[in-house]
Amino acid sequence: MKQMNQTIRSHKYQRTSTPNMPNRQWPNNVLTKAPIWASVDLRDGNQALANPMTIEQKLTLWKQLVALGFKTIEVGFPSASQIEFDFIRRLIDDNLIPDDVTIQVLVQAREHLIQRTYEALSGVKQAVVHVYNTTSIVQRENVFEKSKDEIRAMAVQGARWVQEYALKASEINPHSKWIFQYSPESFSQTETDYAVSVCQAVMDVWQPTPNNKCILNLPATVESSSPNRFADQVEYFINHLSNRESVLISIHTHNDRGCAVAAAELSLLAGADRIEGTLLGNGERTGNMDIVTLAMNLFSEGIDPLLDLSQPNDWIPVVEAVTQIKTHPRHPWVGEDVYTAYSGSHQDAIRKCLIKQQSDQPWNVAYLPIDPKDIGRDYEAIIRVNSQSGKAGSAFVLAQEYGLSLPKWMQLDFAPIAQQLAEKQGGVINHKELYSAFAKHYCIEDDGIVLNHYQLDREGDVEKLSLDVNGETWQGVGSGTISALCDAWQQRTGQVVDVIDYAEHAMHITSNGKEGKNANAMAYVYLQVGGIKSVGVALEKDSVRAMVLAVIKGLYSVLK
Repeated sequence: MKQMNQTIRSHKYQRTSTPNMPNRQWPNNVLTKAPIWASVDLRDGNQALANPMTIEQKLTLWKQLVALGFKTIEVGFPSASQIEFDFIRRLIDDNLIPDDVTIQVLVQAREHLIQRTYEALSGVKQAVVHVYNTTSIVQRENVFEKSKDEIRAMAVQGARWVQEYALKASEINPHSKWIFQYSPESFSQTETDYAVSVCQAVMDVWQPTPNNKCILNLPATVESSSPNRFADQVEYFINHLSNRESVLISIHTHNDRGCAVAAAELSLLAGADRIEGTLLGNGERTGNMDIVTLAMNLFSEGIDPLLDLSQPNDWIPVVEAVTQIKTHPRHPWVGEDVYTAYSGSHQDAIRKCLIKQQSDQPWNVAYLPIDPKDIGRDYEAIIRVNSQSGKAGSAFVLAQEYGLSLPKWMQLDFAPIAQQLAEKQGGVINHKELYSAFAKHYCIEDDGIVLNHYQLDREGDVEKLSLDVNGETWQGVGSGTISALCDAWQQRTGQVVDVIDYAEHAMHITSNGKEGKNANAMAYVYLQVGGIKSVGVALEKDSVRAMVLAVIKGLYSVLK
C-alpha cells in the first residue's frame, strides 16, 4: 500500500482534545422524536455561495423552507450587507412571516453591529437574535491574541448589548418577542470546560428561566474529531451546565470530515434539543449538516421528522436554482439514483420482496430502507435495465409498466435479448425500449399469423378443435384445447409436440402502457417440437384465443 507523501511530517497534525468520558451515557440512548429544526440556508448556506442570492432568490427559497415545515429560519446577517438588511425588511414589511415561524439573525458581539441588527428587525413579531464570538485556542492565540478572560468578557459584553438593544426595541414595539442565542464559535476546537464557563457567564447576563429559555448553540465550525468524540463534548457540556432546564441546547455541525450528520445525530443522543443545518448540506468548505439526510434517517426508523420532504422532485429544483449547485445522483435518500438497482441479484431480491410486501405490514424490502413512493418516486426508477442486469430487472420493469407477469422460464428466455439491447445502446434501457424489444422478438404486434376462427366441441372426455390459420384448416382432438392443437400439428407435420409449461394472466394494460377498456389476456407457452424447444407469446382479447395463438406461434417458430 502506498504511503502519504513522505515530505509530510507524521507529527504535523495533532489530535483534537476532547473530554475523557468513561461513564458516557449517550451510547445507551435511543432517539424517539425529531429535534427542533433551524434552517440556516439563507445565511450560512448563502454565505458559502460564489454568487450570493439576490433578494428575489432569497424570497423563493424562503417560501420553499416555509412550505417544507421549518418553524425557525435563519434569514441572514443584516449588519453584514445591505441586501441582507433589505431582505429582512421585506419579510417584515410585506408580512411574509407566518405566525408560527420565527426568523433568526446572526451578529457578532460588537455593539454597532448589534444596533444595526435590531434596526433590521424593527416591528418583527418574534425573532431569535444569535450572537457569537470565537472561543477556540487557535483563534484566541493567533487571531485575536487575547486571553481566556478577555474572550469571556467579549461574550459577556455581547450578551449585554443584545439584551439592552432588545429592551430599547421593545419600548418602540412592545409586541415584539425576543429569544437570545449564543454560540461559542469553534466549540469543537475549544476546551470544553472553558466553553461551559463562557456560556455560563452569558446565561448569568440573560437570566433565562424554564418559561423563557435562551439557546446555547454548540458549533463544530470546523469538524475536527470523530462523531463519538463530539458527542462526548456535548454530553460533558450539558452535564456541567447550571440551570440546564432554562436552555435549549442547539448543534451546528460542519462536514470537514464527512461526518456532520453523524455528529449531529449522536449529539441528539447526548442530550441536544435543536439542530441547525441546510437542505442538501450546502455550506462553507465541505458544507453544513444536511437536514434532509438527518430527517430522513429519523423517518426510516418510524420517527416523524416534522418536515414534509415527500416531494423532492418539487423542492430540489428550487434549491438548485437559487444555489446553482446540482444535487449528486447518489445523494442520501433523495438523489436521482439512490433507489436504483442495476445488479441482477439486487433486482431479483427487490422484485421478490415487493411481491410479498403487504400494505398493512411494516416495510421489509431488500435494498430499499424506505418505500420510494413515500418521497414521490415511482417503481420504474427502482430497477433500471442495463448490461449488468439479470432476468429479474427486465421482468420487473415489464410488470410495473405493462402488467406482464413473465413466468421464470420466460424471464430466462428474454434476458439475453434485453442484455444485447443494453450493450448495443451502452446505457440504461427505458421501459418503452424494453417493451418494444419484447414485442418485436415475440412478434406481439405483427406475427404474420392470421387466426380467422376456431371452434371447440366437447364430447365426453374428448375435445375437438377446428381452426382456420392463414386460410388453412387444422383439426385435432385431445383431452383439452392445447393437446387438441398439438394433435392437429402432428397430423399436419408428423412432429410430436410436448408442452413443457404454460402460463396466462389477465391484463388491464395495453401494449402502449395505457389502461385498456377491456381485460386483455396474455399467454406464454414453452414447447418442445421434434426435439427443438421454442416459446410462443400472444396478447389477445380473451384467454382461449391468447392460448391458441401462443401455441401456434411457438409451433411456427420451429420452422423458421
